[in-house]
Amino acid sequence: MKRTAGLTGLAGAVLLLATTPARAAVSEETAFVFNTFAFLVSGFLVMWMAAGFAMLESGLVRTKNTAAICLKNIALYSVAGIMYYVVGYNLMYVDVVKYFGSLSFLYNTSDAEIALLAAEEATPELIAAVTGNGYSVMSDWFFQMVFVATAASIVSGTLAERIKFWPFMIFVVILTGVLYPIQGSWTWGQGWLTQMGFSDFAGSTIVHSVGGWAALVGAIILGPRKGKYGADGSVHPMPGANLPLATLGTFILWLGWFGFNGGSQLALGSAADASAMAIVYVNTNLAAAGGVVAAIFLTQIVYKKIDLTMALNGAIAGLVAITAGPDLQNHFMSIVIGAIGGGLVVFAIPLLDKLKIDDVVGAVSAHLVAGIWGTLAVGIFGGADLVVQVVGIVAIGAFMVVTSAIVWMALKFSTGLRVDEEAEEMGLDKAELGMEAYPEFGHGSQSL
Repeated sequence: MKRTAGLTGLAGAVLLLATTPARAAVSEETAFVFNTFAFLVSGFLVMWMAAGFAMLESGLVRTKNTAAICLKNIALYSVAGIMYYVVGYNLMYVDVVKYFGSLSFLYNTSDAEIALLAAEEATPELIAAVTGNGYSVMSDWFFQMVFVATAASIVSGTLAERIKFWPFMIFVVILTGVLYPIQGSWTWGQGWLTQMGFSDFAGSTIVHSVGGWAALVGAIILGPRKGKYGADGSVHPMPGANLPLATLGTFILWLGWFGFNGGSQLALGSAADASAMAIVYVNTNLAAAGGVVAAIFLTQIVYKKIDLTMALNGAIAGLVAITAGPDLQNHFMSIVIGAIGGGLVVFAIPLLDKLKIDDVVGAVSAHLVAGIWGTLAVGIFGGADLVVQVVGIVAIGAFMVVTSAIVWMALKFSTGLRVDEEAEEMGLDKAELGMEAYPEFGHGSQSL
């Protein structure tokens, strides 16, 4: 929509036409600056999601496992960054031929940018060699790296309270360095799924379902926490220790998601890009709100009480669901997509419990189930080919299930995955870290 602020009527329209150039466009260098700026700002917003995951998971585990889950979150973010630099980005984006990219190691600043930085004078030729790329090379690397860390964060919450630290970190190395980049190359690296027409704007499937599949397979192989399920099929709740912290984590994730989806516009060098990014921001917010409201109403109807943890997961599910198609120009449909995502969580979490699949934070429901729904929604509401969307979901799901199962099983029969019963009862904080997150609570905290 065009706006003529302060100008009204025919006179205003004539004045606007008289004073507006026939062609208004920023220079190539200005576009380069804005595009790079968008990558960097969006990237640190997504990096902030690592804090959101840490706080959400810390709030939903018991006090005796809080320090351990914090350690896993800062460790996985660090390992993801290193692995994506060493090999992951090249596999995902460099010289991709249908199924994966380059097997080369390390991804560094371009020769053109190094030459510009080293030059005593920034000549037009040096500047043109850099700005012709559209954005700084490493700004794109940074933005893509924080996405892979998000996929790994999904796994940590599901397997909390009973998995050993080192086997988990070995899995993160393989997930972030190899598995995530290979399947990502199929779409974002212009591989075979993109050639078919598969559409996933910011990663409902490529990021969130991938983390969800890895978490689901890991949870099945790892087994539930001791005492979670009775022999008669009953479910014994193990409530989180700090729901205000979990709520804070959700709000942090919500904030970070604006970078996650908004930055996936991948440009801010034109009015069209700025308008498109604004649409993405609004749709992201509306979908999250729809997920929360749907979860609140459904828990009231189904359980006769409102469940805060379901509302939190409803927000995340709404965000995950809209991530595949946040560029919809019908904003109301974003509310619908998010609400359906939030509603699915309310039914998926108890379904997993009936199957005796122990997901501590509800990540499989919020990221995998809602991710599948969001990817399908692009075919239903966004104009993509629904059959191709299904093909993409199934292909990526099958790849992640098979490869994750191989890695998890290899770890189970080599290093072992679970801590022993004594360590699980004591809590991973003391058993693996030799410390407590809340030492002033004393030994009473260990019974929580």
